[in-house]
Amino acid sequence: MKVSEIAKAASVNPDTVRFYTREGLLHPQRNPDNGYKQYGSEDLTRLQFARKARQLGFSLAEIQSILDQADHDNSPCPMVRDVFEHRLAEVETRLAELEALRDRMRDAMAAWSTMPDGTPDGHTICRLIEHWDDSPERQTETLSAKGGQDDE
Repeated sequence: MKVSEIAKAASVNPDTVRFYTREGLLHPQRNPDNGYKQYGSEDLTRLQFARKARQLGFSLAEIQSILDQADHDNSPCPMVRDVFEHRLAEVETRLAELEALRDRMRDAMAAWSTMPDGTPDGHTICRLIEHWDDSPERQTETLSAKGGQDDE
């Protein structure tokens, strides 16, 4: 198969095929008649695998390690589980952080709806940001989150 053919078969861009070839994930043969790279069914399998692994969040280096273990007749599945378990925990932590950020953004939008616009006067830059958490409820939440201690 040519680059365009394997790309179409794997539902990827031809540049993706070229990139994975440069990175050593695919091992095309050279056509002796014209010198073009010819990809085989094993390359297609590896390309489809790499696409699925990327969709699951695996890095290029991790995919290379997985393929290397498989190439040496070792099951990469234990490593895949370990990496995935760690990655899932990271994603869940990041989701919690994003949910907290969303809540702060919603609180800010609610507070800003009643705050007047201000002009910078040498003491303030943008009152919306500087005073969004000045409400008594927000200060209580901030102190609770800090364990009741102020940073000052």
